[in-house]
Amino acid sequence: MTEKVEQIGAFMTTEFPQFKCTIEAVGNAGATVIRRIGPDELRPGGTVSGTVLMGVADEALYVAIFGEIGIVPLAVTTNLTINFIRKPPASKYIKGVCKLMKVGKSLAVGEVNLYSAGMNESVAHIVGTYSIPPKRSR
Repeated sequence: MTEKVEQIGAFMTTEFPQFKCTIEAVGNAGATVIRRIGPDELRPGGTVSGTVLMGVADEALYVAIFGEIGIVPLAVTTNLTINFIRKPPASKYIKGVCKLMKVGKSLAVGEVNLYSAGMNESVAHIVGTYSIPPKRSR
């Protein structure tokens, strides 16, 4: 595990006990996270809930941004647009692969492709924007 993965993972575990992803990679303006799927993540019809998919994408963006600017807890989502492309199987984990498109002083924009384990085609495509708080002078 890289140092960034360990640092960001420790922060997420401490500050967000509801964080259910495992950080697989961070760096090069991106991140990859894995979310195991169980019965609580399913909706009627035997597919992964859309809110779970949005959560994985949002967490992948947050982790990728931390990989670029350091841990800035008050960075917040300002926009998240998701396109559900195909039905992910209920028995497989979800992988979120984020690539940051732009990281500025006050905003970061990235895209996330979500994959179901064993599938080469994405199950969802997401574009998100985060607001980065201004640095405080000392």
